[in-house]
Amino acid sequence: MVVEPLHPRAMVFVDGQNLFHSARESFGYTYPNYDVRALAEAVCRSKAWALSETRFYTGVPDATDNAAWNHFWTHKLAMLGRQGVHTYSRPLRYRTRVIRLPDGNEHSYLAGEEKGIDVRIAVDVIRLAHRQAYDVALVFSQDQDLSEVAEEIRVIAREQSRWIKIACAYPLSPVTRNRRGIQKTDWIPIDKSTYDACLDRRDYRQKKAGEAEKGP
Repeated sequence: MVVEPLHPRAMVFVDGQNLFHSARESFGYTYPNYDVRALAEAVCRSKAWALSETRFYTGVPDATDNAAWNHFWTHKLAMLGRQGVHTYSRPLRYRTRVIRLPDGNEHSYLAGEEKGIDVRIAVDVIRLAHRQAYDVALVFSQDQDLSEVAEEIRVIAREQSRWIKIACAYPLSPVTRNRRGIQKTDWIPIDKSTYDACLDRRDYRQKKAGEAEKGP
């Protein structure tokens, strides 16, 4: 009989752009202000899972396409690396979109379109399951393409005769339109108080000419 480990080892896989868009829709934030490590720790702690590793994936625009966001992600990824987070990035392209914020105002923003991030996450979740590197795959994303990964994890669990869980965490508020997690996974909604307790207080946005630099 396969039983759940006393202290399940959780590996966290964060889709940076998916998390950003979800937090923007749910809480009204207009740039990726989350602390990846703190969010991973908070969700794992709430489930009594032992966080073993955090992995972060995002698209990054070329400096010639969008210098400001290239600056932001270059510096944020560097900080994540110093914190021990494994990072993976791919080229990102932008289109202008307009959304309505929770206060009723409209906000225009550049929406990133990335290729290959979901595939990389899927490959890593499956590869590391085969290596028995975790008991819980905690994915910060609502990308339904990853539902096929959940099916594969169940196959691996049977082949290895061991307990494996796949869960997805995502921001949720009364104004959230997409309220569903990844199919065939355990859903873990993140409320605003939890999210706000895990903000990254560093500002990686490029300073305007003449603007004083702020400390971290």
